Amino acid sequence: MISSPANLPSPGNTLLFTNQLCNCSMLLVFHGILGDFRDQLTKDDIKVYAAVLGEPSADLYPNASKWYGAISAKLAPSFPGKAVGVRIGGAAAPAEVAAADDDDDLDLFGDETEEEKKAAEQREAAKATTKKKESGKSSVLLDVKPWDDETDMKKLEEAVRSVELPGLFWGASKLVAVGYGIKKLQIMLTIVDDLVSVDTMIEEILTVEPINEYVQSCDIAAFNKI
Repeated sequence: MISSPANLPSPGNTLLFTNQLCNCSMLLVFHGILGDFRDQLTKDDIKVYAAVLGEPSADLYPNASKWYGAISAKLAPSFPGKAVGVRIGGAAAPAEVAAADDDDDLDLFGDETEEEKKAAEQREAAKATTKKKESGKSSVLLDVKPWDDETDMKKLEEAVRSVELPGLFWGASKLVAVGYGIKKLQIMLTIVDDLVSVDTMIEEILTVEPINEYVQSCDIAAFNKI
């Protein structure tokens, strides 16, 4: 389709050819050589078409305008849809420059801010609280022995049940014969593991005053996780 006179570079030298088309005088020459326009598309037409920033003025360059329209019409079936925001030029679009500036400000590996550290600490504290709330429980069977066969077992049991601790729940009980007329108290209790230590309760509460008036000793007969 394109045929070059002596004063216009060959379309084969596409870079020089298209660069000179940016000059209005060379566009005028190009307009002139298209006077014998033929409806036959070549690779050079595609290259030059891509380099032209916009359709030439139909008033100033009717031949060039006709050529541009013909190329557009031939390319349209292969590239359907409306082109938006695309043109060939040397200047970067403002949006692209702004995006680059934003990327420069973005620090993916920077130090944590005070707000981020505080938020992380709050998350860890919440996890710890939840874990504490979900603490396990245990079922315990205690053997509580009196001093002798004259110990009031009813008062002994009342003394034992008088112990109140967070996470301690007393259960069923019964008297079991030991020998020589002596009976021991077997009593069930449920504890929250993180709140109650059965060993500490025995040593510091059940076998000291005033409960030791009735209780001679305590032993853990059974201990099971719930």
